[in-house]
Amino acid sequence: MTTLFTAASLLDTDGRRDGWVLVDGDRITATGQTGVDAPPPATTTLDLGGRTLTPGFIDLHGHGGGGAAFDNGADEIAAALAVHRAHGTTRSVISLVANPLADVQASLELVASLAESDPLIVGAHLEGPFLAIGRRGAHSPEFLSEPDPEIVDRLLEAGRGAIRQVTIAPELPGAIDAIRRFVAAGVVVAVGHTEADEKVAREAFDAGATLVTHVFNAMPGIHHRDPGPIAAAFDDDRVSLELVVDGVHVHPSVVQMTFRAAPHRVVLVTDAMAAAGGDDGYYQLGSLNVEVRGGIAHLAGTETIAGSTLTQDAALRTAVTIAGVTETAAIEALTLTPACVLGRENEWGRLAPGFAADLVVLDAEWQVERVWAAGAEVPRGRSADPATD
Repeated sequence: MTTLFTAASLLDTDGRRDGWVLVDGDRITATGQTGVDAPPPATTTLDLGGRTLTPGFIDLHGHGGGGAAFDNGADEIAAALAVHRAHGTTRSVISLVANPLADVQASLELVASLAESDPLIVGAHLEGPFLAIGRRGAHSPEFLSEPDPEIVDRLLEAGRGAIRQVTIAPELPGAIDAIRRFVAAGVVVAVGHTEADEKVAREAFDAGATLVTHVFNAMPGIHHRDPGPIAAAFDDDRVSLELVVDGVHVHPSVVQMTFRAAPHRVVLVTDAMAAAGGDDGYYQLGSLNVEVRGGIAHLAGTETIAGSTLTQDAALRTAVTIAGVTETAAIEALTLTPACVLGRENEWGRLAPGFAADLVVLDAEWQVERVWAAGAEVPRGRSADPATD
């Protein structure tokens, strides 16, 4: 069974062009340019009428959606993923907050099992417990710890090879050794929730860390006499930077600056909690109570931001229409760059033969109309754009 997408405006890291895409099963088998390459016959032909066709979005960092949290079992993981997939996210890393170690181990074992049966679940991201207590954000302080080698090994064992990412504050005792241990196990290490200065951040990058968790948030800012971890990341071409573009976490002008300072290294993530795709109200993030007001998530009774209510299509719209990021750069930050972070740049993130049939159809206002993940169309569920979009 083959499907031909015709009359499409193709948009990926190679830019925009009019063309067609042929899908066979879960792979793209051919592409061509309208008026230049004759499209082949197919079992099914879909005329997109000039709509934009992009690769599926990849989210390296999200905690839930649709009222469900990734820490709360298989049913809630499925419910949250359904919301994000309907908004264009075709490959997801399941992010876990700091919880009791036994609970984190159980969550890792569950994600590993789910990833074995669902190729759209990439694996797990441990955003705790190795965080600086003063930069913990929406993580319970009693569940934070130093990266003791025994704890590191217990987590790796529970993950059964499915831990894709871990966030570490590199100034913690034993952190640099832990970075090396995780990297040796094939885990992407991100610097985040940290008090690190520039020197320590560079040590972490030299030890193998290649990512920054939601840059600008939960870390020192840039100072002209104390540049900190952000400037160190900007200066290191080995390092990619997560960016939450919801109009709240990072000012649009700083979003634009980040894309200029680190071309091809920005990764748009949602950092979404359970309220993504949902309504204002009260939610849980791990063991903490969260209140969502006007689409902005705060720890209850405080002004501390507790994740976001973002979906990746909304991040795309905000990046392009408010922050002024070019459409090619924004799409790259949702597709090929996160694929590169995961080492899957030859499989995901482009409209090219041999790549996964992960496709998103967008209208002229950057709204998602239809989504295909691994060649199967994603059901359209409840749609609710964050108020901060």
